[in-house]
Amino acid sequence: MISFPLISKTNNKKEKEKMAHPEELEALTKAFSGLGIDEKSLISILGKSHPEHRRSFRKGTPHLFIDDERSFERWDDQRVHLLRYEFNRFENALVLWAMHPWERDARLIYESLREGAQCYGVIVEIACTRSSEQLLGARKAYHSLFDHSIEEDVATHVSGCERKLLVALVSAYRYEGPKIKDETAKSEAKLFASAIKNADEKNPIEDDEVIRILTTRSKLHVKAIYKHYKDVSGKIIDEDLEAVDSILKETVECLCTPHTYFSKVLDGAMRKDADHETKKALTRVLVTQADVDLKEINEKYNSLYGVSISNRVEEVANGNYKEFLLALITKEN
Repeated sequence: MISFPLISKTNNKKEKEKMAHPEELEALTKAFSGLGIDEKSLISILGKSHPEHRRSFRKGTPHLFIDDERSFERWDDQRVHLLRYEFNRFENALVLWAMHPWERDARLIYESLREGAQCYGVIVEIACTRSSEQLLGARKAYHSLFDHSIEEDVATHVSGCERKLLVALVSAYRYEGPKIKDETAKSEAKLFASAIKNADEKNPIEDDEVIRILTTRSKLHVKAIYKHYKDVSGKIIDEDLEAVDSILKETVECLCTPHTYFSKVLDGAMRKDADHETKKALTRVLVTQADVDLKEINEKYNSLYGVSISNRVEEVANGNYKEFLLALITKEN
């Protein structure tokens, strides 16, 4: 009987070479995890891999692949759906960054209306954190892009109690000068406190006077109301708004404490358990604010969470997407 131990050993050696090493499996798993995709790892490891190498990768990542009943490993359909978004993050960020700010805001509003109520906060964000001229520009762009107005689209797609407030917010053209009437602000702080106190009887978001103040007064005036509210009620307005409609709370935050608002949105977007819509805010906020006040937002974020935005992005993002976000954060205006 003839045996070929040398050939057998050689074959075993070759088979082992085709198997993925544990560090490669770890690198590949990381490349597919978090925000964005680590393109370089995928190219350097998967691009040169043998069939058995890729098979061991599929076997070693059950959160990505499922053992099919017909004896092969197939992608998890839901995971494929999510990964497509992750592959597109870098591309989407670049496309948004290259857009004129008016077009960018118009398209963000258009998309948010079609995503449903969970995205109405994007409309509030744009309407309340842009200048009067910037919001007017977005309205002009909306006309050009979609052949009707933002106001018309909001009124058509929003059917709940938020409709009146959102239509009024996107229609606003606020005074942006330095003058405010302090006595009026005190009086309207009392009106606000009363509306929130009686929230069980009537939702403040449906109060015509609350809507009038939030959608017509200058931001400086609303900030004065914010300051006087504590004198009137004994609490800061943020505390009382916790139990009230979230759109109303976001409106006040965007008008009065935008850096805190953006910091909270960014933190939510970078949490591991964040859903897809929440994660999208990372691109939106960094792209739209990079030329505006990202330095101030970073300072507020650091004071709230004890870490810089750039360090947090380093932890949670991957590949070209991460590098692009870091470039936005560190760019000189």
